[in-house]
Amino acid sequence: MSSSLDKLKALTSRLESKIEEKKLKSEISIKSKTVKDDNNFKYPNIKEVNRDVQKENIARIAELYRKLSIFEKSPDFDKIFIYKAMNLSGIGLKSDDFGEIREGKYIQIIAITYEADKAGKKKAKNISLGYFGKAETIDHTLKQEIIEFVLRWRYEKAFQNLQHYKDLIDQAEQLEDTTCL
Repeated sequence: MSSSLDKLKALTSRLESKIEEKKLKSEISIKSKTVKDDNNFKYPNIKEVNRDVQKENIARIAELYRKLSIFEKSPDFDKIFIYKAMNLSGIGLKSDDFGEIREGKYIQIIAITYEADKAGKKKAKNISLGYFGKAETIDHTLKQEIIEFVLRWRYEKAFQNLQHYKDLIDQAEQLEDTTCL
């Protein structure tokens, strides 16, 4: 099992290296488009760098969405991002147990949403987006793709949250200066 974990860690490291390499290439290609502040610091145009990384991430999520048959439980690809969170059962995703199989467990991709109950109180609801069988019997490649799907989904949600907060900041900057009496 440790050799599988070592392989997964090596794959994760290679994936992170490739993402960093692509980021650097994107930053170099837009190096002429820098923004200067009053102290003459140069910042790359982060918006364009993020847009390229986000496009690549979404393309890979779409590929994994088809490959893992997530479309069977959630037929509209765009709607998988309405979920509030996504978890994985049967495989560890924390840094101390990353990629480790939880023996006796079943592997599932779980989406989390919130719905109001009869009293109007919000309650978490778990939705299985994919069931992949007993943890001990899973194919190594399939395990990697499942982990990658969940992590890339979370990465895309982070991009969406950043955009949401950027929009709110823009709105805050446009508020009229009002004083409380």
